[in-house]
Amino acid sequence: MTQNNQKSVNIVEVGPRDGLQNEPDIISTADKLGIISKMIDAGIRRMEVASFVHPKRVPQMADAEAVIAGLPDREDVSYIGLCLNKRGVLRALATKEEGQRGIDEAGCVIVASDTFGEKNQGQTIEQGIRENREMIRFAKAEGLKAQVTISAAFGCPFEGHVPPETVMRIASEMAEEEPLEIALADTIGVGVPAQVEDLFGQLKELLPSHISMRAHFHDTRNTGIANAWAAVRSGVTTLDASIGGLGGCPFAPNATGNISTEDLINLLDRSGIEHGVDLTQAIATNKWFESILGRQLPSLVARADG
Repeated sequence: MTQNNQKSVNIVEVGPRDGLQNEPDIISTADKLGIISKMIDAGIRRMEVASFVHPKRVPQMADAEAVIAGLPDREDVSYIGLCLNKRGVLRALATKEEGQRGIDEAGCVIVASDTFGEKNQGQTIEQGIRENREMIRFAKAEGLKAQVTISAAFGCPFEGHVPPETVMRIASEMAEEEPLEIALADTIGVGVPAQVEDLFGQLKELLPSHISMRAHFHDTRNTGIANAWAAVRSGVTTLDASIGGLGGCPFAPNATGNISTEDLINLLDRSGIEHGVDLTQAIATNKWFESILGRQLPSLVARADG
């Protein structure tokens, strides 16, 4: 593993989208905006706030445009909307009409597995490559930043092992479109640090210096935080996390939450890595949202220090 000496990383808060999409009870627009505002106050400067999907497939995201219309108008914050196809990019662009603040980044997604890709997005890998190339190109041409996540990069719930060469081939194809960054996502939480080191080591060799790396981990098998540290040590500059450790994928059986924002902050604080997010305020947001959901959230640090 490359021993990276970086002193800072960026945290992308994905709670308002990835964290909530699997919740059985619909969270109100006002409470989603409450999470967003509180996490901005805590120091978050990039946040995934909604996904542009059909409400019948992901009912929790039916109010995407309403959430986006209520976003704080902060020039120092970048808002991400998840786009699964060109229609999603069009919806993202529409949020900026009539002088609205709108979405800043189109978060494109391609799945590194034919079976999961067809269940999740109705696309094989090859179809996903073509679609995402067009999405990135279109978003950039229309003034949106575009980044892409390679989902199920560490394992597929249906096919099992995902060959690293498959992930790197997809990354190579995506890099040709010059996205802002390329993320590798452990959608089902099956990855371990050695695998993280290997995949991000290969990705770093592949990408030009102006395309950065992002990591997205789920904690299904209790390796998420260890994987986050392995990613930092491998040169990853941006990490996704969800307040309270909320999350899960409606199309991945038994997939549990993202790594917790509070747990990640604690890891980085105690490792001397700057990130700009206040742990006390993040824990306070956790406790506030617990009162909304009526249950304790998975974050271990919030339980220990809250």
